[in-house]
Amino acid sequence: MESLDNVIWRSLTGAQASFAIGSGGTRRFAPSFSALVGFAQPQEPDWSALEPLCLPGDHVYCMDWSGAAPDDWVIEQEATMWRMLWDAPTPTLEPVPGELALDATHAGQALELARLTNPGPFGTQTLQMGDFFGYLDEGRLVSMAGERMQIGNFREVTAVCTHPDFRGRGLARRLTLRMVQHQLERGQRPFLHVMTSNTRAVELYRSLGFRNLRELVVRAIGRRP
Repeated sequence: MESLDNVIWRSLTGAQASFAIGSGGTRRFAPSFSALVGFAQPQEPDWSALEPLCLPGDHVYCMDWSGAAPDDWVIEQEATMWRMLWDAPTPTLEPVPGELALDATHAGQALELARLTNPGPFGTQTLQMGDFFGYLDEGRLVSMAGERMQIGNFREVTAVCTHPDFRGRGLARRLTLRMVQHQLERGQRPFLHVMTSNTRAVELYRSLGFRNLRELVVRAIGRRP
């Protein structure tokens, strides 16, 4: 089975290359798509190549790098997260009222929901990175789940979030399973990332059918103004 090592870099130079900027051994998703950066050699980032891709004051996220930052860069946050892989049969779900596939007309609401709930890096064009499902209440987007990175047949489930006023109704659970079903029916293997500190989400994903694959370090880094 193909591995998920160096997943950001391999996505940026493979299936999602059309969303990437940069050259050589340093790439990132264009800012309107996602604030993820990848390196051909994760433990030896090419800082000079990254610099023109980030404005002073910007911050981006990277995985698998544990070294020290040069003087003109700062490590703003560091945490650990689980990479989880689907390891269960295909769920069977029927559509319910209020659930639908999101499109460009929902971009503003999706960005607003992501900013409120902070499920991870999310930009004005993130909806274009894959398929997204959402739940609308009287025309208002209150929960969603979608797709981001891809390596071969591996497809990432991402941006799983629910408005605080609508939590406890099982919306995130249902939309995650809806996305998993969608990917498996396309012949893809779902995976996702979740902070190890978010024990509630970790347990939810385990109960759905994901298993822990690897624990890794994620950092937010930025250029000093």
